[in-house]
Amino acid sequence: MPEPQTIQEMKNVLEAALLTSPEPLSLDDMLRLFEARMERATLRMLLDELKIDWHSRTLELTQVASGWRFQARPEYAPFIARLTPERPQRYSRAVMETLAIIAYKQPVTRGDIEEIRGVAVNQNVMRTLQERGWVDIVGQREVPGRPSLYATTKTFLDDLNLRSLQELPPLQTLAQQEIKLEI
Repeated sequence: MPEPQTIQEMKNVLEAALLTSPEPLSLDDMLRLFEARMERATLRMLLDELKIDWHSRTLELTQVASGWRFQARPEYAPFIARLTPERPQRYSRAVMETLAIIAYKQPVTRGDIEEIRGVAVNQNVMRTLQERGWVDIVGQREVPGRPSLYATTKTFLDDLNLRSLQELPPLQTLAQQEIKLEI
């Protein structure tokens, strides 16, 4: 096939790549689709047009932390879930509290997490978060013992359909929801 010349042909190439990719594609990945040099602004314009083209369809073009991907619209999730008989993994309160602390206070050490939670962090909690790909060691704190610093990953953001940590709900909102749940 010859190199795409028209905007529609370029959008078709992007669409095919995004629909067949198992992972989100970064702008750099998508720029490699075309031999001719393309400006990032042009690529973003093409992505915006694709997003509009798919507006009334069952899939949507979404930007997440590691790039762009097509995904089913949320209203179809209950139907798609029927295709996978296994139940989604449930995480303990300790795992979820630890993840929340890391997400909002990162980078943090186990000692920081223990200070906030008021209990020791079980090694299995950290292993669970690392195996899931949501948390990783990003360095060591420059203090005696050089404890590991933990932070969330792009996989964490992708799984929550977030582009950045700034899209997390404010802590005040979460605290108010927690109070309402306890009443």
